[in-house]
Amino acid sequence: MIEIKDIHKSFDDNYVLKGISATFTDGMNNLIIGGSGSGKTTLLKCMVGLHAPDQGSVIYDGRDFTRLNTEERIDIRKEIGMLFQNSALFDSMTVEENIMFPLNMFTNQSKEEKLDRVNFCLERVDLKGKNKLYPSELSGGMKKRVGIARAISMQPRYLFVDEPNSGLDPKTAILIDELINEITDEYNITTVVVTHDMNSVMGIGEKIIFLYDGYKEWEGSNQEIVNADNKQLNDFVFASKFAQAAREKM
Repeated sequence: MIEIKDIHKSFDDNYVLKGISATFTDGMNNLIIGGSGSGKTTLLKCMVGLHAPDQGSVIYDGRDFTRLNTEERIDIRKEIGMLFQNSALFDSMTVEENIMFPLNMFTNQSKEEKLDRVNFCLERVDLKGKNKLYPSELSGGMKKRVGIARAISMQPRYLFVDEPNSGLDPKTAILIDELINEITDEYNITTVVVTHDMNSVMGIGEKIIFLYDGYKEWEGSNQEIVNADNKQLNDFVFASKFAQAAREKM
């Protein structure tokens, strides 16, 4: 379980996160949703150490990440898998080399052991045999799957995913959601997904945190969200649904 307690974050005069507290449950898809500028990605970056919160704590199974020194943080970082919004693959590396990158950085495994892990991860995301391709040879959906393969290469306890469906067609987006859901359940990972995609919310949103103007405005499940009594949430949910419906008619 991951706990965040009273997280605040500012950039100069821009007060982005305003005292956010929440828990993220093991073996569950925990979604952070909200409009542009609500603080979703900033919160995610505070949780994984890419930003240091101005105030508050990020606790991984009782270990306060924000109070650890650099060396102590490495142990937790080894347990974290991350899928960035644009997949963040290294263009000069093959698929195999991209997935092997964290294994080279954090393990002392032999090359054969690392290759076995790469092949296992590729098969898990239905990209068996694509080892020698370069990112430029992949579709958007394939890049996302390679990103997921790299994120799970270290057998993480915690998986962070930033806008997994950005730039994907609806069918591919559903496949990515299903893959994230399967991996979360299969390995009992604490998964945290930042998204504004209501299809993802309704499809895999077991626990949802809605941010508005830097505050945690609402918390619940995808079964509760449609009937929630919260104006800001309702404006976000139904505007998104209507926008999606309009796009499907075009």
